[in-house]
Amino acid sequence: MEYNTTRNHLTMREYGRHIQKMVEHLMTIEDKERRQRNAQVVIELMGVLNPHLKNVEDFRHKLWDHLFYVSDFKLDVDSPYPIPQKETYKAKPAPLPYPKRYPKFSHLGKNLELVINKALAEENPEKRQGFANAVAYYMKLAYTNWHKDTVHDDAIQSELTSITQGQLEFTNTPYVKAYRMQQDTRENRSGYGRQQRGKFQQRSGGGGGAMQQRNDNRNDNRNDSRNNNNNNRHSGKKRFK
Repeated sequence: MEYNTTRNHLTMREYGRHIQKMVEHLMTIEDKERRQRNAQVVIELMGVLNPHLKNVEDFRHKLWDHLFYVSDFKLDVDSPYPIPQKETYKAKPAPLPYPKRYPKFSHLGKNLELVINKALAEENPEKRQGFANAVAYYMKLAYTNWHKDTVHDDAIQSELTSITQGQLEFTNTPYVKAYRMQQDTRENRSGYGRQQRGKFQQRSGGGGGAMQQRNDNRNDNRNDSRNNNNNNRHSGKKRFK
């Protein structure tokens, strides 16, 4: 019996003991061509045992890296990808520096300050006005998200004046037009629907009238046939005194 306590360390449990034994056997093969062919077979088998790697980008590159890692980077085969080095394979990347930005107005964020500075540096009056409207719209949206309540435009204008020292003034005319256009569109849609429903009712009404006319004709024919039958029955009976 062979126990796990007597075996060597299992490098990657995802592939199991048999793959590790195959890799160890690869290192004992002296013929390089034969070793290369067997390495290709082991790569295919590793892909079959771990099908979830197929959803990973460059999964074959990862399989070759795992092959060298299981062999402790001692396997001498040709790889279609750069061969990893033992020193850098598990090296941790340097931590990313945390951005240290201190906005003057914490409730609005640093990005809005950048937009305001860009708006103040703009010389075109139309673009400058567009920047001011966008800034005011964002300020109003941020206020609504934080306070869950509506805010008047005068409050937004006073805060924008204090931030930009009176250099930017916004107008809500574009947004009012857009809102009115939205309302008109909805009204047109609803009117269109009502008109269509009216048309459908007229069509169905017309069809209903024709159907009613057919039913009336059928009822008249049935009544006539019944009357004829009754007359025939009465004429055929004998009266006894």
